[in-house]
Amino acid sequence: MRYLINFLYLFTFLFFSSQEIKNPYSNLIQPESLGIFDADLLPASFHQNRRKVLRTLMPENSMAIFYSGINMVRANDVDFEFHQDPNFYYLTGLNEPNSVLLLFKNPYFFENDSINELLLIKDRNPSSEIWTGKKLGVKGSELLLKVQKSFNIDDFSFENLDLSNMDTLFMHDNFNLSDEFRLKIDPIIEDTLINNSKLNINTTQLYNWMAQLREIKTNEELILLKKAIAITCQAQNELMKVLKPEMKEYQAEAVVEAVFKLNGAEYPGYPSIVGAAENSCILHYTTNRKTMKGNHLLLSDVGAEYHGYTADVTRTIPVDGKYSEEEKIIYNIVLEAQEKAIEACRKGNPFYITNTIATTVISQKLQELGIIKSPFELRRYFMHGTSHYLGLDVHDPGTRGDFQVNTVITVEPGIYIKEGSPCDPKWWNIGVRIEDDILITNGNPENLSGCVPRTVEAIEEMMKKQPLIFKEF
Repeated sequence: MRYLINFLYLFTFLFFSSQEIKNPYSNLIQPESLGIFDADLLPASFHQNRRKVLRTLMPENSMAIFYSGINMVRANDVDFEFHQDPNFYYLTGLNEPNSVLLLFKNPYFFENDSINELLLIKDRNPSSEIWTGKKLGVKGSELLLKVQKSFNIDDFSFENLDLSNMDTLFMHDNFNLSDEFRLKIDPIIEDTLINNSKLNINTTQLYNWMAQLREIKTNEELILLKKAIAITCQAQNELMKVLKPEMKEYQAEAVVEAVFKLNGAEYPGYPSIVGAAENSCILHYTTNRKTMKGNHLLLSDVGAEYHGYTADVTRTIPVDGKYSEEEKIIYNIVLEAQEKAIEACRKGNPFYITNTIATTVISQKLQELGIIKSPFELRRYFMHGTSHYLGLDVHDPGTRGDFQVNTVITVEPGIYIKEGSPCDPKWWNIGVRIEDDILITNGNPENLSGCVPRTVEAIEEMMKKQPLIFKEF
């Protein structure tokens, strides 16, 4: 009996010990305990899969290095809000600075573990967390992000990497690193990796691979991207209802960005472009201080960023709710160009077809109006491209090859006639851009931002409605 009791005791001890060793933090680390309160973030499985797919593209005996974003000083001891490097977020889901991701094509032995991925991350520091909030740390990143192996970056040295079986190192050409990172990592990379005569250093292929991966959105990504676009559409609609003469451009901007925040968007995806009259002819105008008059057009190019994914939607609307005849003519030219370009957003068509169509329409119409005399003058009034990819970046990377299913692009033709242009002055200071976010499908293109009015009549009708949020401004 004594032997049986001892056996049961030993069995129980070993069983529960093995369970605790397997995951000793399972009951201690929960997302909310680390300041993660959103339940609709990309799952760890998404990032795991993206790392796996990237490794399939890498050749034998190679490794790749990715760096996180950095804290940027705004002034004195105040930083800008941190924004993660999109590629790093795509592969890890980590939203912290001062980290490095190493991916290995072949199993790599590190601290007696055989791994294909290693995340170097700062460990938790209770003193600094009083000021900056809780961080994942080494154990938290393994448990919540499902990274194979995490290690305290402060205790790591690239000099200890065994590169004897490594042929190729993939890395970005330019490192956007903090001074702290440069002092710690740059010299070691240069001495240990770049100057290793055996290693082939490739500084271009990572961009191509990431563009290939990020161009086609997964279902998880599309959910977040559509959410960002829906929030942006609501903001544009609310602005139409609120806008009136004597408002400031920054008040229009405030309406838009308040709707973003009220709906859970973390940031604008880029500085909001809200320009009236002559400012509507400045492509990336962000001063947003002008007082708007009744005879002004307001160009609003804005996008909410939701869990990393950003929208990009532009409307050009009359401040007093009614387009003039000249404004209506220019607006309808841009709308025609956009509609014909959107129709061509189909699987298998070349990426640049939207620009070819839009420039052809606008060139022909401006010649008919006498604003230009030949197609060679078009760039004076339409000086940007018509489409770009959309995702974690407002100008997302992509291959610019044929359209593929589940790719999201913008279609945004425009006409900008500055004061002093060599045409009838009645056209001066009319700047019009119409931009929508288009999903490539197996059939017809889907306008994800189509819930914002685009026609002259629909916009004027929307501007007569009562606002849902801001009754007075």
